Amino acid sequence: MPFVQIIEFQTDKIDEYNATVDEWLKSSAGRRTPTRSTLSQDRDRPGTYMTIVEFPSYEAAMENSNQPETGEFAARLAALCKGEPTFRNLDVVRQEDL
Repeated sequence: MPFVQIIEFQTDKIDEYNATVDEWLKSSAGRRTPTRSTLSQDRDRPGTYMTIVEFPSYEAAMENSNQPETGEFAARLAALCKGEPTFRNLDVVRQEDL
């Protein structure tokens, strides 16, 4: 069953955030398990963002979470945020390509 994680956070350092993501993409090449990641900005709350990360399964997400690069990556991103990010862990129960 596909699994989605939504991470909501606030930052005024989005360029640094994106640079950190780019570094992680390079360092985790061939080992990461997400299949897609989408960064979005809240139109009604400036400086508020959501990242939607898709995985083939919950198990694949946990495998990714257990990699050393992922822990370092998450800590670096958290340092760029105002406050704590909010995580939503979702099992996909229906999905269509529209």
